[in-house]
Amino acid sequence: MLVVAALIEDGAKVLLSQRRADQSAPLCWEFPGGKIEPGESPVDALVREIREELGCEVDVVRVVDVAFDVYPTFDLYMLLYQCTIKNGLPTPVQVNAVQWFPLDQIPALAMPPADVPLVQRLIATRKT
Repeated sequence: MLVVAALIEDGAKVLLSQRRADQSAPLCWEFPGGKIEPGESPVDALVREIREELGCEVDVVRVVDVAFDVYPTFDLYMLLYQCTIKNGLPTPVQVNAVQWFPLDQIPALAMPPADVPLVQRLIATRKT
């Protein structure tokens, strides 16, 4: 399964969304995004997912990382794109919450397994 996620930064803070209690990995924090629909490009899917979940519009800049994880019924590939907000404010529309976190606080949060190595690599690149 191919999914897309957004890395949205504001200075030293990163925007994360919290999954709803009725979803898999309930109440975990993650990079916002979601599944690509049939016939949809990854960029179009990410723009749509952010609009649906967070109620704002983003410009998708470039892929900054890729994650892979194995689940019991599928293999997950996640493309992490650097994005900027071009219109609106992130609001929890189809997610439980949205919040800006300092990068160094993110490892203490409960996150889905695929997001963890993305956070670790992001922190490592900021230290160099």
